[in-house]
Amino acid sequence: MLLAKTIAARLILVTVLCTALVFALVLGVVDYRSQAIVEAEAAQSARHLAQASVYRVEAVLGAVTKTTEGLARTLESGEIGDQELRTLLRRSVESNPEIFGAAAAFEPAALGGQERRYAPYYFRDGDKISSMQLDETENYPLHDWYQIPRELGRAQWSEPYYDEGGSKTLMASLSVPFHSGSGEQRRIRGIVTADIALDWLTKTVDAIKVLDSGYAFLLSRNGTVITHPDAARMLNETIFSVAEARDDPAMRELGRRMIRGESGFAPYLTFKEVKSRLYYAPIPSTGWTLAIVFPEAELFADVRTLTLTVTAMGIAGLLLLAGITLRIARSLTRPLGELAAATAAISEGRFDVRLPSGNAQDEVGALSRAFKAMTIALREHIRRLVETTSAKERIEGELRVAHDIQMSILPKMLPLLPQRAEFDLHAAMVTAKEVGGDFYDFFEIDDNHLCLVIADVAGKGVPAALFMAVTKTLLKANAKAGRSAAEILGKVNDEIARDNEQSMFVTVFCGILNLKSGELVYTNAGHNPPVLMRRGGAPEWLPGKPQLVVGAMPATRYCSSSIVLERGDRLMLYTDGVTEAVDLDGAFYGEQRLLQDVAHSSGSVRDDVAALITAVESFAAGTDPADDITVMLVEFRGPGIG
Repeated sequence: MLLAKTIAARLILVTVLCTALVFALVLGVVDYRSQAIVEAEAAQSARHLAQASVYRVEAVLGAVTKTTEGLARTLESGEIGDQELRTLLRRSVESNPEIFGAAAAFEPAALGGQERRYAPYYFRDGDKISSMQLDETENYPLHDWYQIPRELGRAQWSEPYYDEGGSKTLMASLSVPFHSGSGEQRRIRGIVTADIALDWLTKTVDAIKVLDSGYAFLLSRNGTVITHPDAARMLNETIFSVAEARDDPAMRELGRRMIRGESGFAPYLTFKEVKSRLYYAPIPSTGWTLAIVFPEAELFADVRTLTLTVTAMGIAGLLLLAGITLRIARSLTRPLGELAAATAAISEGRFDVRLPSGNAQDEVGALSRAFKAMTIALREHIRRLVETTSAKERIEGELRVAHDIQMSILPKMLPLLPQRAEFDLHAAMVTAKEVGGDFYDFFEIDDNHLCLVIADVAGKGVPAALFMAVTKTLLKANAKAGRSAAEILGKVNDEIARDNEQSMFVTVFCGILNLKSGELVYTNAGHNPPVLMRRGGAPEWLPGKPQLVVGAMPATRYCSSSIVLERGDRLMLYTDGVTEAVDLDGAFYGEQRLLQDVAHSSGSVRDDVAALITAVESFAAGTDPADDITVMLVEFRGPGIG
């Protein structure tokens, strides 16, 4: 059944997952340690192989170095004739098979005080030794193999080069300076060179065999590829050019370590982008680096085979464990099948379904008895829920009607006193709940005076809405011709405070605008200060003395302030739902932000009211409304303005 299958599946899932997790952890540790051991052994083997290879190369290069330095010392020991010099060069090449060619290049003017170049060169030409004059084929003093050791004053191996003027062969040269005189009279006399052909060095490095496809290659002091199984890369690429093409910082750092003469064993991506391990070691006499490549696939092949074998065995074991767990789970969960079917019927609303017998004294019996009790309680709960839902829907309907009634008692905005052209006005209110405690009002007291009111009742919901309706009615009833805003609020306060058993109060701003002169006489009873926007000026707070809220204390006397509005001046009235709106971080919209947003307004009064409400709602987006938002904006246009 479904319940049995669900419990069985969970039991299998938990058992198999936990076992698989332990198995994977153990397998991962074993695989990691095995690879580490293989890598350590490979590094040690590579170290020995590299050292042996370096010794072989050093033996050859050491013999070349010894022969070349001996020839330089001979030239420094005394004057040697041309024929004797040529004999020395020929014998140096004949007796040292690793030397391809040898030359003695003299400094111009070093022979007999004559300004001339002289550089005899002997080299292997098949089975014989041939000679030529380098001074006849090239301007050798300008070549690196001559310039660098001359300036450094010591022996120097050159970068590999193609000898176009001499033997027409790819080679590298050891250059050793020789001098005349001693002490302060010591002067450079020339350079003795010994060339080794790169084909010999390539064969020596290619003889290094690693696994099935591993290989070795040689880098110069500047990272240039000297020898490589891929002949097209020789002298055409450097390890840094490859790193730059790949944008590979790791290879770039590896190249730096290699040319610094360091040794090590590091991850390496071959020129053909094969993941490998690289052991590198310096050849001290030349500053070159021997690198041996171990392909990862071959290096860790045995470890991966062992890992796959153990993984296959583990999967087979997990399948066996899952089968055994399934049998055990089904035997334990079968008695719950009938109860699962019965509860499914109950969930569909069929409370008369027959439940399994609850006579058993085990967990299934206890569960059956609990379900019977739950079924009885559920029937009663549903009955009560239906009644509660009906009552809630009725209340919500009444609140919607109350909201419509509340909005209907606010002044209609269109058309807005179309017979009056002395001012333009727009107002809007957004309630935090179905009904709210904010309200605004504007009406003509007589032909020349317009009363402006905005208020905020302490509290929200139905009580605040009722208090708002009473206050609005009293304000309009007491706004008589000849009364100031202070007198109006005083009378309203006395009416409200007399029977205010709930101690409710309301903040009110009441102003009377003279439509002829632009004089505004106003009283602020604890309300937010309006924003005065002079035409062409920056927004500022409307000045006024702080006074007590309406309804808090009977017999309160209020005082009025006055200001004259010029044509194009605006006055913005608002409630604290604007400045006290909060964002997701709990920050308030605030008075400073209000001034900044109002300063950017330049449209009609309707557009600017809508823009401010949109700005506040965007600021508080994602939060529950904290308070009603009410905004009124009036622009004085002056008499006779259409």
